[in-house]
Amino acid sequence: MARWYIIHAYSGFENKVRDSIISEAERLGLSEAVEDVQVPTETVTEVKRGKKVQVERKFMPGYVLAKLKLTDDVYHLVKNTPKVTGFLGNNNKPQPISEREAARYFGGVAEAKAAPKKDISVDYEIGDNVKVLDGPFASFNGLVEELDFDKAKVKVSVSIFGRATPVELDFEQVELVK
Repeated sequence: MARWYIIHAYSGFENKVRDSIISEAERLGLSEAVEDVQVPTETVTEVKRGKKVQVERKFMPGYVLAKLKLTDDVYHLVKNTPKVTGFLGNNNKPQPISEREAARYFGGVAEAKAAPKKDISVDYEIGDNVKVLDGPFASFNGLVEELDFDKAKVKVSVSIFGRATPVELDFEQVELVK
């Protein structure tokens, strides 16, 4: 019976590990023992250069989930895959996770794909110098005073007639001055 296992891989190489395990299983005739190999990802919204962008981000960096019928051949296939450090478990002995726990990881993934999270990241922070891209203050430069991720707003202090004036703008209305 196939069970879900968590494989620890080098961070940044999760997709290569997944592809290597699948192709090596096919090459060795172990495809029926390796039922599924996945890298859990989520979709988040980031603001880059003043534009909202949907980005795929790894839900569990450094880990790959695999549904395996763990025989000696499958164990050695996974352990000898480049960029794999081992299985999650006690004393490097693979410890399966329950279907419910695996579904929770993939439930979060399915949920994230169905409706992107409100997790927004911007390439500027409080105290950074930014340029206003549009609106009545377009082409003004200012200093970031506050970031409100719930409302996707940024408070920028711009100089109008020699006086610092706080202005509330959307995240995509400003960009970092380099």
